[in-house]
Amino acid sequence: MGGGLLIAGTTSDAGKSVVTAGICRWLVRRGVKVAPFKGQNMSLNSFVTREGAEIGRAQAMQAQAARVEPSALMNPVLLKPGSDRSSQVVLMGRPVGELSARGFFGSPGPASATAPHRGGREALLGTVLDCLAELRSTYDAVICEGAGSPAEINLRRTDIVNMGIARAARLPVVVVGDIDRGGVFASFFGTTALLSPEDQALVAGYVVNKFRGDVTLLEPGIEMLRGLTGRHTYGILPYAHGLGIDEEDGLRVSMRGAVRESVVAPPVGEDVLRIAVCAVPLMSNFTDVDALAAEPGVVVRFVDRPEELADADLVVVPGTRGTVRALEWLRERGLAAEIARRAAEGRPVLGICGGFQLLGEHIEDDVESRAGSVPGLGLLPVRVRFAAEKTLARPVGTALGERVEGYEIHHGVAQVLGGEPFLDGCRSGAVWGTHWHGSLESDGFRRRFLARVARDAGRRFVPAPDTSFGTLREEQLDRLGDLIEEHADTDALLRLIEQGPPKGLPFIPPGAP
Repeated sequence: MGGGLLIAGTTSDAGKSVVTAGICRWLVRRGVKVAPFKGQNMSLNSFVTREGAEIGRAQAMQAQAARVEPSALMNPVLLKPGSDRSSQVVLMGRPVGELSARGFFGSPGPASATAPHRGGREALLGTVLDCLAELRSTYDAVICEGAGSPAEINLRRTDIVNMGIARAARLPVVVVGDIDRGGVFASFFGTTALLSPEDQALVAGYVVNKFRGDVTLLEPGIEMLRGLTGRHTYGILPYAHGLGIDEEDGLRVSMRGAVRESVVAPPVGEDVLRIAVCAVPLMSNFTDVDALAAEPGVVVRFVDRPEELADADLVVVPGTRGTVRALEWLRERGLAAEIARRAAEGRPVLGICGGFQLLGEHIEDDVESRAGSVPGLGLLPVRVRFAAEKTLARPVGTALGERVEGYEIHHGVAQVLGGEPFLDGCRSGAVWGTHWHGSLESDGFRRRFLARVARDAGRRFVPAPDTSFGTLREEQLDRLGDLIEEHADTDALLRLIEQGPPKGLPFIPPGAP
C-alpha cells in the first residue's frame, strides 16, 4: 500500500479542499505519484469523468492538482441536495436514488435492540474502503479530505469520511483550522478532546489556515497548544487572496474571487461587459461562469432582483438541481418577466442545463420535482421531459466555428423544435441554451461568444486574444502548492504520509461520550 493522510477540519470551509489540493501539487512536483480521495461529498458542484462517472468538482480539481485523470474511485459517494431534508445519492458515479437525511445518516443515538436501524451510509463503508485501498495500491500516496468536522459526535457511529476511514485504514490525521474566523486554538483542542482514545491516537497535529500578520505573535500559542495536546502544528498558512479553486458549495471561493481580489488587466476594447447570473435555488455548477470572470474587462455578479438586470449585457440562468423550483422562483421575484422583456428587445440571455430547460416552452417533470406538466418561459423552441435515467457525458463539438468541450449532468431530455443549433441546444434571437457545462472554458469559443454578446448588446468590448483559462487554473494550483512548500513543515508531513500516525500521542479528556 502507498502512504496516506487524512486532512480533517475544525469546521466546514476551514480550508480542507485547499490544503488537500496544495499537498497534491507539492507532492507531484517532488515526483510522487499521488491521488486525492473523499469518501463522501455533499455538493451541487459536480463533474463527469472520462468514463462517465459523476464526482464532486473539488475532487476533480484536486486530481488536476495531482496531474492525474479524475475517477469515481476518488469520490465514491456524492450527495446532491434536492431540499433541506433529502438528497440524491450518487454511488460510484451513478445515481441510485433519493434518500432523506434520517435514512442516510441513521436514527439519532446508539444502535440497540430497540433501535437497530443502521444508517444508509454505514452500509457504504466497505465500498469507500475498497476504493481507498485500490487507490493506495496504485499510487505512492493518497491524500484524503474529510467533511465538516471529525468531532460530529452524533454522526460518528456511521462515519465514512472522517475518523471512520482513518481508523479502518490506519491513516494519520491533520486537522485544519481557519484562524480568520477566530477561536482556532479552542477549535483544535475541542476537536481533539471530543474524539475517542482510539480516534485521538490518529490525530497527529494541526494546520493553521488563513493567518494574517506577524507569525512570531502566534508562536507562543502554538507552543502552548503542543503542551496541552502533545501534538505538532504542521504549518501556518497565510491568508491568500483569490485562490481560484472549485469549492463544494461556497460562492465565495472560485475563479471569480481571484478576479475580484487580484489585479486584473484592463479591457482590450473601450467598454467592459457586464454579466448578471441569476442566483436560482439549488444552483449547481456555478463554476461555469468562472471562465467569463477570468476575461479582462468582464464583470460577473450574482443577482436576485429584476432591477439588477437593467444594466447587464448578458444574463446567465445557470444550472440547478431544481428546475421547476427555480422557474417558480424567477416568476415570484419578477426576474422571469424581466428576462422575457430582454429577449423581446434582442438583449442576450444564456441558459445552461437547468437554466436552458426552463427557458423552453414546456417541462414535463415526474422525476425531479414531480410537478407534472409545467409551462416554461417560452423563450426557446424546446420541450423538456424528465427521464429517470440521468445523462452523464463528456461531449465535444463545434459552435461559432470553434471547437468546444463540455460535460453533461441532467435528467431533463430536451426536444429542440426550431431555432439555430447551438451545441446540443439552440439559439433563438439573442437567447441561447445548452446542457453543456464547462463549454465556456474552451478559449476560442468563449472569445467568439463574448464578441457576439458585445455586438448584440451594443458594447465596444473586445475579448482579450490571449486569455487561457487552463493556464490560469494551473497557475492557481501552483499557488496552492507554493503555500504548502513555503509555509508547512514538509519533512514532517512526508514522514506522516510514509510512516503513519506518530506513536505515543497522549489522550486528551473527556473523549467521545
